[in-house]
Amino acid sequence: MSRTPAVELAPGVWRIATAPRDLVNTFALVEDDGQVTLVDAGTTRATKAVVAGLQHLGAAPSDVTRILVTHAHPDHVGGLAGLRGRTGASVAAHEREAAYVREGKGPVLDRTTLGGRLFRRNRGSKPTPVEEELVDGQLLDVAGGLRVLRTPGHTPGHVSLLHEPSRLLITGDSIWNMLGRMSWSIAMLCTDAAMSRRTAEVLGEQDYDVVAFTHGPEIRDGAREAVRGFLRRRRDQA
Repeated sequence: MSRTPAVELAPGVWRIATAPRDLVNTFALVEDDGQVTLVDAGTTRATKAVVAGLQHLGAAPSDVTRILVTHAHPDHVGGLAGLRGRTGASVAAHEREAAYVREGKGPVLDRTTLGGRLFRRNRGSKPTPVEEELVDGQLLDVAGGLRVLRTPGHTPGHVSLLHEPSRLLITGDSIWNMLGRMSWSIAMLCTDAAMSRRTAEVLGEQDYDVVAFTHGPEIRDGAREAVRGFLRRRRDQA
């Protein structure tokens, strides 16, 4: 069964799955005038799925004016250069992440893990200009207000995003929701796995009704309590 090209999460906010079973997602935020901001660009093969998602919600690539990057791993920025070329959009990333995007280098990996010691850094992607550097707490003029929440550890400049008008949280890779349950990202893929788990606590402190994940389907019912429950259980297990 083919997947729906785009799923509406809240008025003007859409999830575009770029891999089977919602394993990798891009998000589209649509302004009243039709301009679109994308969050993440998926892998190098994601552009076709993103364009199909845009068409599903009545938009064209030329409507995309900005692409926000949660972090510079290849499943999030692999398709960035292609999408930027296709759309002409500007690119924004956190000030601690922008250099990785510009240089096409993957962030270093956690050397407390065997994989991190063996591979040293994540795979890079095609170097792409970054026109805007984001900071923690910044309120972006995107679809009525998109708050930047710095959640480092997965990478040095990893961010989550809170769309305040619709009360919708995008976790990035701070928390995954695959195989029917929430989990941490794989430790060896992090720059500092312990930090990633600590900084995820900020997600339990926000107010939202829907939580969306770049890896896995969203949670619409009891989203904040689900996230807080996950964080509490993980604290108890530590």
